[in-house]
Formats: sequence, structure tokens, C-alpha cells
Amino acid sequence: MTGGGLLVAGTTSDAGKSVVTAGICRWLVRQGVKVAPFKAQNMSLNSFVTKEGAEIGRAQAMQAQACRIEPTALMNPVLLKPGGEQSSQVVLLGKPVGELSARTYHGGRQEQLLGTVLDCLAELRGTYDAVICEGAGSPAEINLRRTDIVNMGIARNAGLPVLVVGDIDRGGVFASFFGTVALLSPEDQALVAGFVVNKFRGDVSLLEPGLDMLHGLTGRRTYGVLPFRHGLGIDEEDGLRVSLRGTVRESDTAAPVGEDILRVAVCAVPLMSNFTDVDALAAEPGVVVRFVDRPEELADADLVVVPGTRGTVRALEWLHERGLADALVRRAREGRPVLGICGGFQLLGEHIEDDVESRRGHVDGLGLLPVRVRFAREKTLTRPVGEALGERVEGYEIHHGVASLTGGEPFLDGCRVGSVWGTHWHGSLESDGFRRAFLREVAAAAGRRFVPAADTSFAALREEQLDRLGDLIEQHADTDALWRLIESGAPQGLPFIPPGAPA
Repeated sequence: MTGGGLLVAGTTSDAGKSVVTAGICRWLVRQGVKVAPFKAQNMSLNSFVTKEGAEIGRAQAMQAQACRIEPTALMNPVLLKPGGEQSSQVVLLGKPVGELSARTYHGGRQEQLLGTVLDCLAELRGTYDAVICEGAGSPAEINLRRTDIVNMGIARNAGLPVLVVGDIDRGGVFASFFGTVALLSPEDQALVAGFVVNKFRGDVSLLEPGLDMLHGLTGRRTYGVLPFRHGLGIDEEDGLRVSLRGTVRESDTAAPVGEDILRVAVCAVPLMSNFTDVDALAAEPGVVVRFVDRPEELADADLVVVPGTRGTVRALEWLHERGLADALVRRAREGRPVLGICGGFQLLGEHIEDDVESRRGHVDGLGLLPVRVRFAREKTLTRPVGEALGERVEGYEIHHGVASLTGGEPFLDGCRVGSVWGTHWHGSLESDGFRRAFLREVAAAAGRRFVPAADTSFAALREEQLDRLGDLIEQHADTDALWRLIESGAPQGLPFIPPGAPA
């Protein structure tokens, strides 16, 4: 028996598809439904490693957590990792299979992946009571419809009903809803069941006349109006736009336990990946995290983090161009804390041999750590467990660079020299005991009277966030109608909207 299903599409990128999908998953699992997430094709620099060593989008790993299940490669069979404006690394079923330009991918390669995508979805639907799928961008990208495998292409082939999410905080949500459906073919329109309004502020009664008119124009109902809530954008997909993450201001963070706050500056390097690594720092009372791109912004930072990047050599050049490289070298000489993670660790070393990612050959690093890096064609994808600073640490590794240590004090898989640390381990700061020990070291080196909270559990905070997403659906969506839609499949008999003819 095939399980129920639903595709959550959006009028735009960042309309809230990931959050709504996770919310529906958490609401369903609290009702005793065995549910799994699915995104056929994901473009993201924020990725995760499953237990079987497969790389998938972090958003799908987060959605699996919302379902209280382990993530697998089936949940995100195609992952595209941008390497610039024109090309991406294609990760198929958790393993990299090549670098393709957008033209080549959409020119035929994407269509070839449809069978794999449908097989993965069918396997999940055969295992779970329901599979909640997430679309990408907008289903009305009519220039890409022929090769689409993530929006209406997958909905049509798998017989999935579609909900379209719109971000009303951006404005123009009614036009976006109508225009999205009107641009679709009659066959695709038949699958669109209705709409979800996201990020609404104010009195819902003032919105209802518009929702009634939208129903009259399209024949489709609105399944929920979700209120605006701060802090729900967990595990964002897009590492290219730092503005999505924003800055944790001093007024946003909980009061410190000790006498001082701790300021963390994250270098906003190009092609930044897994910037979610610093979320655990931002969750600590008294820790203020901000993303920076100017050397003067490092002046008052107690800790500077150089995060992961899909372009290590390009990031290194960017640091030099912005004057941040010199600022990092000065910090190291002064004994002020610096942490490099993955690509950020690699560029802190002595030199890089790269004939894989940038193909630039020998490139000198910043020389802050006794490390030499050689890029291998095979990608390292592991879930290591170890110990550092006397505490158990768990993490995950995603990198082509192989580091050879020539000195320093061991630190996870990397090393430490004075107040400069480097490691390939993403997610290590989510280990509570290790994070507290690390912050105590940082505070001591920075001369701050900062004391980490003894009871901050990042895992518990994440569960709390996921429950808030489930609450949004349970309290502000028509859950009875939503469940009927998921259980019964694609809607039938909804009217066709002629393009450009609202009357």
C-alpha cells in the first residue's frame, strides 16, 4: 500500500517551504503518523552526512528530526552544491558524481534523474504512512518546466496534491498565489489544492475578504494563515546570502551567566557552507554572533570563526582582498582566539595543493597552523566521534581537502597552536560539554569574565523549535482538511484558470 503524500510548493524561494514542511511533519508525528520528508532536488551549501555516509541537504536532515527518524539519502536524492554562478557539484544519492553547468544540467541531465527521484519517493511511500515533499523555488518557473523533477514534475508523476505557500510579509501574496496557478498548464493546475499564507502579522479577520476573493477567482481554498514568528528559519538552505541569517544582537541574546558577554564574528566568506555550525554558539546565553566582511568588525570580537566554504582558495583570496587576512594574522600574533572549520581550517594552514576544486595548484595559506592540505578527488563523508578538551564530541565531515599535520596540539582531526584552532568537524559545537569547555578557553584567552550556562542543551532547544513549528500548523491550519488531502491524494475537479484572465 502506498502511503499518503503532499507537495509543499512556494510562490518564491524562501517563502517558507522548508519551515512549513517541517511543521507539517512534526504535527503529523505527534498524531501518531509515521511520516518522512522528501525533496527531490535541493540546491544548498548547507549539507549533512547521514549514518550511512551519504550527503544530503541540512534542511531535509532537520525535517527528518521533525519526523523523529534518521535521515537517509532517499529523502534528498539530488543535491546541487554551487561552486559559483555557472556550475554546481551534483550529489546523487549522497555521493558526488560530477560538476555541471546550469545549462548542461537543465539541458538533459536533470530529466535523466527523474526515474531515480521517483524510485526514492516510491520507496519512502511504501515504508511510511505519509511523505511530505518540499518543492524548490516556484512551480511557475515555466522556462524550466520541461525538465522539472522537484515541483509539478514530481507532483504529476507521483499524483501528489500541492499546497502553495506565500510569504505575505514580502507583500503581493494574492497576486503571487493567482499568478502561480494561472501560469501552470491545466494538467498541473489540477494538482494544486490550495494555499498557505505564511508570516502574517495582525488581525486575520482583515485578511479574510481577500482569501474569499482568492477562492472565487481560483476555486481553491486557503488551508492556513500562519502568523509571523521570530527564530523559525532553522537550517536555512542558502549559504550564499548571509542576510538570511542576519545578526544576533545583544538585545536578542539571553543575559550572560557571568559578568561579560562574548562576541563572536563569523567571516562571511564566498560560497560559505554549513554556517549552521555557529547556531549552537548563538544559543548560548551571553554569546552574540554576527557575520562580518570588514577587518574593523573583528576589532571587538572575542572569537573569530572562519567557516566552511565550497571554494577554499576563492575564500582565501577574498580574505586578502578585504584586508581580513592581515587582521586574522594580527589576531593570532596577539593570542586572540580564531577557529577555522573545514575550508576555514584549510586556509589557516601553510599551503594548499588544489587540482580539484579551484584547480589553482599550489597556493600559500595564512600560515597560522602547521597544516598542509591536498585536495583529493574522493570526498570525505563521515560521522566521527571523539574527545577534545576533556569532553566527548560528535560531528560530521564533508570535504575534498586532506590535511597533513606537521605540528601543533591535536584538536579533533585538526590542531591547535596557542589560541588558533582548526578542524574539519562540522557540528562539533552542538556537543554541549565540548562547547562549554571551548567557550571557557575562548573567554580566558580574550580576558572576559564570561561563564557558559551549565544547563544549555542544544538538542533540547532544537526539539523546542521543531515543536513550535508543529504548533504553528496545529493551531493555525485546518488540520482536518490537511489530513484528508494527504490521505486521499491529488484533488479532482478544480477549475482551470486561463492565464491572464482573472474575471
